[in-house]
Amino acid sequence: MKLILGDCLEKLKELPDNSVDSVVTDPPYGIGFMNKEWDSPQKHMELIEREQKRSEERFKEGKSPVKVGFSKGVQPGLKIGTAKEGKWFQQWCEEWGKECLRVLKPGGYLLSFSAPRTYHRMTTGFEDAGFEIRDQIMWVFGSGFPKSLNLGEGWGTALKPAHEPICVARKPLSEKTNKENMSKWGTGGINIDDSRIEYKDDKPHSVGFDNHYKSTGIYSDMERPNDWVANNTGRWPANIIFDEEAGQILDEQSGISKGNKPGSIRKGTSNFLSNFETKQSERTGYNDLGGASRFFYCPKASKKDRDEGMDLHDDKILNRVNSGGLENDPTWGPIVRKNNHPTVKPTELMLYLIKLVTPKGGTVLEPFMDSGSTGKACVRGGFDFIGIEKEEEYIKIAKARIENENRIS
Repeated sequence: MKLILGDCLEKLKELPDNSVDSVVTDPPYGIGFMNKEWDSPQKHMELIEREQKRSEERFKEGKSPVKVGFSKGVQPGLKIGTAKEGKWFQQWCEEWGKECLRVLKPGGYLLSFSAPRTYHRMTTGFEDAGFEIRDQIMWVFGSGFPKSLNLGEGWGTALKPAHEPICVARKPLSEKTNKENMSKWGTGGINIDDSRIEYKDDKPHSVGFDNHYKSTGIYSDMERPNDWVANNTGRWPANIIFDEEAGQILDEQSGISKGNKPGSIRKGTSNFLSNFETKQSERTGYNDLGGASRFFYCPKASKKDRDEGMDLHDDKILNRVNSGGLENDPTWGPIVRKNNHPTVKPTELMLYLIKLVTPKGGTVLEPFMDSGSTGKACVRGGFDFIGIEKEEEYIKIAKARIENENRIS
């Protein structure tokens, strides 16, 4: 475990090439969240101005100008969500993305949370840095609060936040095939079996398909290989993850259903745009009972997760900014916590993501450590960890949470 105090744009440069197995991170989203300085464009705009001024001074002195880290011509005071502000955020993601690309082993994955309205900028920044964009995981939750202005007569300005997208990016392989890359570096693949969705009743079931199963569906046109073997340890991991509350809401809407028994035959025909037909015959055997959430991973939330290991720390006020004109809403006022970081991710969620893309015992890098959920998850799962955090207050919280997890593991 290595915890580093400082700005990741500088500290990442101190790490050697091809030295970490994965990057799993929850960076600033560039939306000025809760007026926090670390997520505010204003501070970074001022940094740009200082770099530009220093560069001009060096040029006048006959010295080589310093490289300005972000886009030129961007001025402080821009409203969040404008095109120029978006370009700054995209270039900033490209800057730290390049360093992550360098330190990742070939085939290593970067998983990065984002906000729905800045995800496109972040992902484009990663792509420009040299990453392959492989997928998007949707983290769906039920506890979001609408930060909407009341315009009267039922009109407002925002939807209830209920998801955060996670970019799934990969450093290009150094070898000709995925298997060769895995053999050399241990990276390049997704750990399917350790990420399968367990059956609700915890009973082992068999799943079988015809070896020469032929799909003419819209998403594939393949013939299953002869050496394919069914896996009875759980469902294939999906690119949607629900929290417990969202999972319960989904089950209330879907109702209870039961899967087919092992060895049963299911035949179906579906049409697509009236001109497309899919016919399939498959033997399936999940035979489980429950709502629709059983098809997806739903990490269990722990109420003590946030403050675990912080008994010796003082209580702090976490001020939450309500811009929706709901000043009398008791659920949107200041709250007391020992861990006062406003965006703490559940440890079990972070561990699931880590296991998905990291070889067993591998090293995980978190350039924006915040209060240490990724590091805590690494201890729980037996992974090594490098965390970088620029706020001294948060690195103390992260250290306490990680050390406590070490004691109880």
